[in-house]
Amino acid sequence: MMRTAFSKIHARAGRVLALAAWLALAGTPARAADAPAVPAPAVPAPAPTASDSTRAVPAPPASRAIADPLNRRLTGSLKVRLVGTSENVVRSGPGDGFAIVGVFPKDAEFPVIAKSGEWYDIRLSDRESGWIHASLCRELDDLSGLEFRPNPKLYTRTGSFVLSGYGGAYAFDRKSNSLVLGGRVGYYVFDRVLAEAGASWTHVQRAPEVVESLFGLTLEAEDFQMLFYQMNVMWELLPGRQMVPFVGAGVGSSIMLGRSEPSINFGAGTKLFVSKRTAVRWEFRDYRFRTGSSSSNLKNNNIEFTIGSEILF
Repeated sequence: MMRTAFSKIHARAGRVLALAAWLALAGTPARAADAPAVPAPAVPAPAPTASDSTRAVPAPPASRAIADPLNRRLTGSLKVRLVGTSENVVRSGPGDGFAIVGVFPKDAEFPVIAKSGEWYDIRLSDRESGWIHASLCRELDDLSGLEFRPNPKLYTRTGSFVLSGYGGAYAFDRKSNSLVLGGRVGYYVFDRVLAEAGASWTHVQRAPEVVESLFGLTLEAEDFQMLFYQMNVMWELLPGRQMVPFVGAGVGSSIMLGRSEPSINFGAGTKLFVSKRTAVRWEFRDYRFRTGSSSSNLKNNNIEFTIGSEILF
């Protein structure tokens, strides 16, 4: 009987365990990997329409826009209008010697980038600019703030011609003072080197006692005109600046009393440029030459102080 009861308990326990296992399996969801893959139905892409090609692309937010101060400057409101002939020449630099970058019709307007003297740097396109002369255009705005002012220490005068006139005092043999007038023409070979040629005139008047002290003779007073010319080389100590000190030397000739005497000279002075093309010049110069016949040849040491003006072109 005990064996029979044990068999019944064992059979009931087996059914309970089987039921629990079935319930556990029934409550577990199936894994995605166990399920068969079902392909999604193909959906055809919509055909492009004509409106898509003209649809405006939204602008990026203002917070993400990249600032471009140069572009704002180039596309500013400061403009010029071409007023020349039907063909206004625009060059690659501020001068007639630069290459031509374009020819534009009358009444065309361009924004201005900079100004240098009588030339305007104008914006031709997003990637191209050029220079046009002031005679070919008219300012539509006040462009005085765009004037290009180069560093005076870097300003070059090489290749410029110089025309000058001057007046001053001349001491013949340092014992007779007279008025001297003259002029010069020069050329800047380099920034420091100026070659020039000049001619001067003075009226020499010597009292009798001066002649007697020189020759030991009783002679009449001397009164004669003297013309002298020279070719000089100037060396500027501080080239390209507003105030330019210089030294120089040269050779020439003095014509007086029907004779021509070779001479040498040397001196120093200063130029003060009141503008890019005009200057005031003062200098001190010593002229040395001999006068008289071979038997009474005298060495003359003549001092000249002058002040004048110069024009560069």
